[in-house]
Amino acid sequence: MALKARLDLRQSQSLVMTPQLQQAIKLLQFNNIELSNFIDSELLENPLLERVDPGQTFAEAGDGAVGNGDQGIDFRTNDDFSDREDRFGTDRLTSSETMSTDDSGPLDCAPDALYNGEGEISSDGAPVAGNHDYSAPYSGGTGGGASGEDLPGLEQTLADQATLRQLLDDQLNIAFADAVSRMIGSYLIDMLDESGYVAGPLEEVAESLECDMEDVLRVLAAMQGFEPVGIFARNLAECIELQLRERNRFDPAMAALLTNLDLLARREFDRLRRICGVDADDLADMIAEIRTLDPRPGRTADGEPATPVIPDVLMRAAGNGDWHLELNSEALPRVLVNEDYAVQIGQGVRNREERSFLSEKLQNANWLVKALHQRATTIMKVASEIVRQQDGFFNHGVSHLRPLILRDIAEAIGMHESTVSRVTNGKFMATPRGVYELKYFFTTAISSADGGDAHSSESVRHRIKSLIDGEDPKKILSDDKLVELLQKEGIDIARRTVAKYREAMRIPSSVQRRREKKSRVS
Repeated sequence: MALKARLDLRQSQSLVMTPQLQQAIKLLQFNNIELSNFIDSELLENPLLERVDPGQTFAEAGDGAVGNGDQGIDFRTNDDFSDREDRFGTDRLTSSETMSTDDSGPLDCAPDALYNGEGEISSDGAPVAGNHDYSAPYSGGTGGGASGEDLPGLEQTLADQATLRQLLDDQLNIAFADAVSRMIGSYLIDMLDESGYVAGPLEEVAESLECDMEDVLRVLAAMQGFEPVGIFARNLAECIELQLRERNRFDPAMAALLTNLDLLARREFDRLRRICGVDADDLADMIAEIRTLDPRPGRTADGEPATPVIPDVLMRAAGNGDWHLELNSEALPRVLVNEDYAVQIGQGVRNREERSFLSEKLQNANWLVKALHQRATTIMKVASEIVRQQDGFFNHGVSHLRPLILRDIAEAIGMHESTVSRVTNGKFMATPRGVYELKYFFTTAISSADGGDAHSSESVRHRIKSLIDGEDPKKILSDDKLVELLQKEGIDIARRTVAKYREAMRIPSSVQRRREKKSRVS
């Protein structure tokens, strides 16, 4: 077979992911903290971007600034978002279609490097004077502005929190004056694991430092009195013992209970009562006191400061059974384009590189505002459709939660499932029933036993917990009995599914519950 060279011309379609499209997808997936960090980095790189203070209006930011408009919607009004650009203040935003395509410009550069929005670049390369500020479709945000006067106040600043190592080092320097004890103490601090236990044999300390074992035990006993209480324990029983001694609650009965923690884990209360020599009430009090102790004192002392959840969407009753949704202006930053500054620096450009730089920054700033607007619109679309489909949950509770998947929302709003997935990941909505992550409302379906509508797995879990909480202590419900009761209510579910849901809610088996409730009754 002869081989020969040949030229063929073919046409094909392919999806090209431009850098801006990739960044827009990332913006959609960011939560409010990640978005704020991204905006901060853009403010550092782009001199034409400016953050608006949370309490500052667009009128105060510039004469031609565009206001926020209506940020909320009543989801039952069948709002198709077609008229929301005017309400979001985006009628003055430029787009890539308005960029000049005339390749005979004086800059002798690529056409897409020319900015031809309302703040046009004139024939000499300087932006035409104008006072058009471009803003994201929401206001608020945390953090200061560009000037030093906008730094957060003292009450908004977290205190410097000492680490566990620093706390222990300070106590070590106070407790021991001799160098040998401090050296042993530093070695023991290095041996602590993340829970605050001594990880490793004490013989290793004596061998490495070439000291007596008595000195190691003496230093360890002293350091076990450090804060937090329970630190430097060698196991769980010793950690609990140290905390009980601090409360002066360690007695022979407690000692016997700590020696048989394996029986407590298996809920064998009858054997524990005989071993400890106490009655059912005393044993219950002892167990309750142990539960108040911290089994991991090291992790608590060296933990990160708690970060409160900031909802992205606010939901409230609008009357007549309707719900009103709006973006949380305190959770998202607001930025605009400082065209006055662009005019000032544009008048002093001297060469093609400077003009190209200015054009690029204007385009990037405009793209960021458009991307933020698209992100806000998408979040509102998804949130409103979720509220529409889960109306029973908001009116009647978790028992009326419907089975819902990403495809249902995507088909309803005309978007791809991946877009809905990115929107619901890490986004929270404040509702009259509490703050929920958007993906909480997506649950699998469990078929109905009588051929009716399917049940949400979350509502089934809630029903299982309700049945177990209300069971008679003398008639503990087994998993088979739970299946029977659920099938009478029209829920077709298997025994292994009931066991899986029960274990996920950390509810013990019927055997363990029978032992526990029998102990309480006796």
